[in-house]
Order: sequence, then structure tokens, then C-alpha cells
Amino acid sequence: MAITWTIIQKQRLKELNASEMQQKQCFESTREREQVFQELERQLVVSSKRRLSQLQKSKKRPSLSVLEQELVMALNQKGFVQVVTPNIISKGSLAKMSISDEHPLFSQVFWLDSKRCLRPMLAPNLYTLWKDLLRLWEPPIRIFEIGTCYRKESQGGLHLNEFTMLNVTELGLEVSQRQQRLAEIVSLVMSTVGIDDYKLEVTNSVVYGDTLDVIKGIELGSSAMGPHVLDEKWGITEPWVGIGFGLERLLMVKEGAQNVQSMGRSLSYLDGVRLNI
Repeated sequence: MAITWTIIQKQRLKELNASEMQQKQCFESTREREQVFQELERQLVVSSKRRLSQLQKSKKRPSLSVLEQELVMALNQKGFVQVVTPNIISKGSLAKMSISDEHPLFSQVFWLDSKRCLRPMLAPNLYTLWKDLLRLWEPPIRIFEIGTCYRKESQGGLHLNEFTMLNVTELGLEVSQRQQRLAEIVSLVMSTVGIDDYKLEVTNSVVYGDTLDVIKGIELGSSAMGPHVLDEKWGITEPWVGIGFGLERLLMVKEGAQNVQSMGRSLSYLDGVRLNI
């Protein structure tokens, strides 16, 4: 019977960003396992320290911050306007997104009191802006936001309670143009990040129903289009497209990280490096 890593060794290797192949190694004896582990851990620690040194001496900014700036520049060049909206939203705004007390997402919301919560998504604020901007700007209205969202999700390797979302929207285009525009936006974002060979798959969302998702091993983004059943609650009648990406997941795939926590806001990791080295 092949001998594998202990539970503690597996966790340590994952923290140190060992490759999937390294994490799946098998051994003929426990002595061999311990010898290999000690050397592999040493190599991974050296690599981690090298990355921290690069951050301190040359890079100066974590990858999450760099990616945000790159996406802002790329989207601005294509005519999209960046907006910044509040992290605290009302219970009424969530209700307009169909997230009532019985909705599956309701229990994942961080409530501040009976009427206010930390936003679990950017869409309610962007809907609110759309209505006013339709009076003030000529369509198509192209806006996007990069902001923190909050959900009480399971703390597995793919979920964060506090994560960074990019939501790109275009309102007031022809119905026949929607699929093409979604594909163009996805291509722009993914090329900016530096990820290729992704797939677009139709799936089902608890808020929007059928959605077109961006997949590369894991879900990286999810899109929707209108007219949609939710639009009437916001006073929106024009056709639109929108797509949201989790920036930490994008970085996880781009950099080959083993867990999304290493890419996000953390006191245990800095720019993908576990600090207990």
C-alpha cells in the first residue's frame, strides 16, 4: 500500500503553494516520506522568501492591487467608466434582487441591523446608477466597478467571506448585439489578466436564472443579460449585458495558487506567500 502525506503535511504543503503533483506524491516508507517532506518544505520556503523579497525591493504592490489597476486601464480604453459605490446597502435593495428571507443567498449575508447589510454583490448599486444615468447620458451606458463584497460562504479552497468583484455592464445596446458584447468583454478581461483556454458554459444562478459562466477548471466569472424579470423592479426597460468576476479566483488560476485565501486580503498571507515561514 502506497504511503501518502499526513494530514498536517498536506496542509503545510498547500499553504506553501506546492503543486498538485507534489501534493499527490506517494512513498514506499514513512522514512522516505519524512526525508522528501523536509527537503520539499525547505525548497518551498526558499521560493516564498524570494517572492517576498521581490515584493519588498521591486514589485512594491501585491498582485491583487496590480490586477485592479490593469483592469481599470483596459476597460477605460474601451469606453467603460469606473464607478465607486457604498459597501453598505439596504435590505430593500436586496429584495429587488429577489433576495428575500426565503432566498438561499439570504443566510449568507452579513447583516448590520434589520435594514442594512454588507453588500454580497455589486449589482444593486449598479442598477440604481443605471436609472439616473439614463436621464443624463446617451446610451449605450458602459460602467464598471471593482469593489469588495461579503458572503458567509464555506471556507474551502475556492471561497472567501471577503472578496473582490469586478462587475462590467453595458446598458442600451441592441438585443442582437448582446451575445457578441458579452464575448468581447470576457475576452478583454481574460486577456488583460493573462488567462487563455477558458470556456463559456451555460449554467443556473440563484439570482439571474440561466447565466453564461467563464470556466477554466473553476468558475471565474458569471454573466447575465436583459431584459430580465428583475429589471421592472428597478425601472429598467433597455437591453443590457453584465458580467462579474472574482479577482482572487482570477489570480489563483493565473499564478497556479492552491487556495484562494492566499490571493485575497489576509493577515496570514502576503501576495500569495504564507507568512509562517
